[in-house]
Amino acid sequence: MSYYFSKILKEKDFEKALEKVTLELKNEGFGVLTEIDIAQTLKKKLDVDFKKYRILGACNPPYAYEALKQEDKIGLFLPCNVVVLENEDGDIEVAAVDPVASMISVKNDSLGPVAQEIQQKLKNVIEKL
Repeated sequence: MSYYFSKILKEKDFEKALEKVTLELKNEGFGVLTEIDIAQTLKKKLDVDFKKYRILGACNPPYAYEALKQEDKIGLFLPCNVVVLENEDGDIEVAAVDPVASMISVKNDSLGPVAQEIQQKLKNVIEKL
């Protein structure tokens, strides 16, 4: 089982791709709580150049609340990360964590339905890009 699912976008403009991903996340009930610019961070901390790479920390509050009620340490897996990156050939790729794969390590069967619903919502985001 893979720990993510992804798609190469037709959109070649990185910033426009980020906007589209954020919009599709919103349409599925997610807000972006954090945005980490990996290239900027690596330049600042290590003075190295890296490709365009952003990590979006996406959260769907009702589902996060439900998961936290079932397992109080589930916050270790929150928010759901979505990555937008530019490959060497200029293609923009979007990848989302598979929450079902993540939940395998938790050993709490009550999280299964929540993980499956979030998985479908994240797949919807990726498919609509």
